[in-house]
Amino acid sequence: MIGRIVQGIGGFYTVECEGEPYVCKARGRFRREKMSPLVGDLVDFLPGAEGDEGSIERIHPRKNALERPAVANLDLLLITMACGKPQPDLLLADRLLIRARRAGMEAAVLINKADLGGGEDVLEQYKKSGLTTLRVSAQTGRGREALLRLIQGKIVGFAGQSAVGKSSLINLLCPGAGQETGDLSRIERGRHTTRRAQLLPLPGGGYLMDTPGFSLLELDLFDPEELKASYPEFGPYEGKCRFLGCNHIGEPGCAVRAAADEGELSGERLERYAALYAEQREKWGKRYG
Repeated sequence: MIGRIVQGIGGFYTVECEGEPYVCKARGRFRREKMSPLVGDLVDFLPGAEGDEGSIERIHPRKNALERPAVANLDLLLITMACGKPQPDLLLADRLLIRARRAGMEAAVLINKADLGGGEDVLEQYKKSGLTTLRVSAQTGRGREALLRLIQGKIVGFAGQSAVGKSSLINLLCPGAGQETGDLSRIERGRHTTRRAQLLPLPGGGYLMDTPGFSLLELDLFDPEELKASYPEFGPYEGKCRFLGCNHIGEPGCAVRAAADEGELSGERLERYAALYAEQREKWGKRYG
């Protein structure tokens, strides 16, 4: 039988096939091949006898995958932040966007808790990147219809800091999901109310994936020269800089910097790009150490 993994806990995987859940374990050869099933995987599986677990026999080729959160085959990754508290971590958001683009995933930016006011300046930065942006409120339902139109029929993942309201948004979009929600911790970093990735069916087709929030994320090791390809807003200016191969890090005659100075691109996002470029360059220089 063919199904999709919708949840994994402690080596047991729930595989959904034609609306029915089957609990399975992965065959030992996956461990020998150093390949683990991921939530979102399409798999061939054998259902077990009544009361017994089935077995995952084969993982279908993935169109994309992320390690953190550990998920596969997403159509859209929703980078989720909040108005006010917790304070939006834009460097984390940029790292998530880079990971999504390098994995071949479409991405959009959400600002939740719109009922609290604010967030327009953050959305403006990403609008200038050509990304889809939405301002929503799980509390009042603001933006729900626009968000449903964006995600309908897709496998969609939420990712971002803890306590920005990802689980509350899932409860808004999937009535009856019953996702646990929580408030900020005393140090305002957010409690982790989601402890594992899982897929929840969307009314009308598709799935929502809830993933644990996190506050730290390192980029994979790659040549820093590749970083600019993860910024779609740079595309129209490629080939217009004074120097061939310009990395847009303060080189004279840089068309990207000029566009940011003119307000066509986000200067704040360009500065964060420079910080990430320096971080990747340092890691790349130490790769043989």
